Amino acid sequence: MEKRIFGRTGLDLSILGFGCGAVGGLMVRGDSAEQERAIARALEAGVTYFDTAVQYGDGRSESNLGRVLGRLKPAGIAVGTKVRLRSGDFGRVADAVGASLEGSLRRLGLERVDIFHLHNAITLAGGGESLSARQVLDEVAPAFDRLRRQGKIRFLGITAVGDTAALQQVIDARIFDSAQIVYNMLNPSAAAALPAAYPAQDYGRLFEHARAAGTGIVGIRVLAGGALSGSAERHAIASPPPAPIGSAASYEGDVARAVRLMPLVQEGFASSLAEAATRFALSHPAMGTILVGMATIRQFEDALAAVRRGPLPAAALERLAALQRSFAGEPR
Repeated sequence: MEKRIFGRTGLDLSILGFGCGAVGGLMVRGDSAEQERAIARALEAGVTYFDTAVQYGDGRSESNLGRVLGRLKPAGIAVGTKVRLRSGDFGRVADAVGASLEGSLRRLGLERVDIFHLHNAITLAGGGESLSARQVLDEVAPAFDRLRRQGKIRFLGITAVGDTAALQQVIDARIFDSAQIVYNMLNPSAAAALPAAYPAQDYGRLFEHARAAGTGIVGIRVLAGGALSGSAERHAIASPPPAPIGSAASYEGDVARAVRLMPLVQEGFASSLAEAATRFALSHPAMGTILVGMATIRQFEDALAAVRRGPLPAAALERLAALQRSFAGEPR
C-alpha cells in the first residue's frame, strides 16, 4: 500500500483510508463479524488510517470500530473522529467539544485520537448549524488546542464544507493540521479551475491553500456518496441517497452526470466508473489519504484493487476534462 506524508504532521498514512461512515453503512448497520473481517483485511492490506464520527449512527460507528480495534490491537495506525456542535452549544463551545471528545474516546476505547475534526459547515457569517470562520478560529481552535495539550488529541482538523472563502480563511490561518476536502470527478475544483458556468460549488483550489499551510488533505466524497458508481441502486445496509456536497442539486442529478463519464470505462481507462473515480482522487500529489465508504468487504476489495492500479494516466485525465466541459452551462 502506498503511503504519503500527511502535511506537517509527520504521519505516514496509507493513500487508502478506511471510512466508517453511515453512507456505506458497514460500520453502522453491518454484521459484527463482517466488520471485524473487513478491518482485519484492511490492516493486512496496509491501511493505516481509520475515520469515524459520533454522528455516524449516533455513536455506533465509533463503538464498533473501538470493539474491533480492541480485539485486533493493531500497531502503527491512526484514528480520526469528529465533533459536530449544535447551535445550542455555540455559547459553550469548549465544554461541548470536550464532552463530545470524552464520549468518543469512551466508545473507541482510546485515551487519545490522532485527528479530531470539526464536522460543522464553516461559513463567513455563521448561522443555523454552521459556524463562522471567526468562531472556528477564535473559539473552536482554542478548545481543540486545550485538548491537544491535555494529550487527548494529536492533531486538529476541519471538514472543509461551507463557504469557499471561509474555508480558505480557516486553512490559511495555519492552525488546523488536517482538512477533509471534497474532491471527485464531478467536482475537481479543490485542485483545478472549473470551466465557466460549471454546475458545482467552486472550492477555489483549496489544495493549494492546504499545501501552503502544511495542512494534510483527506479526500472525501470520492464517489460522491455512491453516485460515481453510475447507478442509483443502493446496498441493503447503505444509507438512503445522501444529499450532494458541492455538486448537483440532487443525488439523481449526480448519478445522471456520472453516467456521462462512462466513456472512461468504454475507452479502456478503467474497468468501472467507481475504479476511475477512486484512481482520480489519488492522482493529485497533494492528496494525503482518501476515504471510500463501503457496505461490504467486496467493496473494500474493489477500492483496494483500484488503488493498486495507481493514479489515472494523463490521457485519462485529459479525456475526463473534456467530458467535464460538457457540463458547463447546465443548471446545478
